[in-house]
Amino acid sequence: MMAHSGTMGTLEGHVAVVTGASRGAGRGIALALGSEGATVYVTARSTRSTHTVPETPHGVEDTADEVTARGGTGIPVPCDHTDDAQVENLFARVQDEQDGRLDVLVCNAWGGYMPYEEHQSWFVTPFWEQSMDRWDGMFTAGLRAHLVTCRFGLPLMVEQGAGLVVLTTFTMGRRYLGNVFYDIAKNAVCRMAAGLAEDLRHERSEVAVVALSPGWVLAERMTELTERQRAATESVEYIGRAVAALAADPGIERRCGKSLAVGALAREYGFTDVDGRQPIAYPIDD
Repeated sequence: MMAHSGTMGTLEGHVAVVTGASRGAGRGIALALGSEGATVYVTARSTRSTHTVPETPHGVEDTADEVTARGGTGIPVPCDHTDDAQVENLFARVQDEQDGRLDVLVCNAWGGYMPYEEHQSWFVTPFWEQSMDRWDGMFTAGLRAHLVTCRFGLPLMVEQGAGLVVLTTFTMGRRYLGNVFYDIAKNAVCRMAAGLAEDLRHERSEVAVVALSPGWVLAERMTELTERQRAATESVEYIGRAVAALAADPGIERRCGKSLAVGALAREYGFTDVDGRQPIAYPIDD
């Protein structure tokens, strides 16, 4: 069991890839893995010279430096996960530099919110009044990006016979999420974990794929939460500590195909958020 943030060095020697890690939950996951001594390939489109979100000038190099400062090894890799060739090159690089080793793969890159800051009422607008560009963004830069990342990353794990794949989402797959595009895309991530688990059943390996849902993550752009939501917010590192706990679990294959909640894992593994609390997930599925 992991107390608080975990035992320093729990993941020393482990190799991880975290997508969408220049900011938000991806950054928090990369930092938590770095705190446990892992080598983390930090991927995203944002770099120090090119910011995809102008008000958040934080690039893959910045997160990688923070990972290293935490005791791990951060390796920045600019990567657009909607470009299959870039994703393939990413894992070819990992295979070459790490002798084929890949222990943790976190599919976190997501799109479809833009221009979020200009049209924050889009979420409650009937889908027939919304542009299909919104769906195209969530499908291409979110759901499809998760699947393509697994397409090129999973073979490394199958070859070595073990590994953990985490697909970040925001649901346990039981309740409508309030917007048709968002609901379909996020719930499909849970189904993806279940489907990939079925394919892995035919392999002689201990690779586990799970969908992981946090509560309300206090990321850079989460500025308009209700009082109830804000009371249940989590730091970006809370989900990271969940990933680190799962990665250190020697029996992780028993969870393959499941959808998991960060708050429940905190109680099971004994870790806390950065402020010492154990927030339960905002009840998105009750």
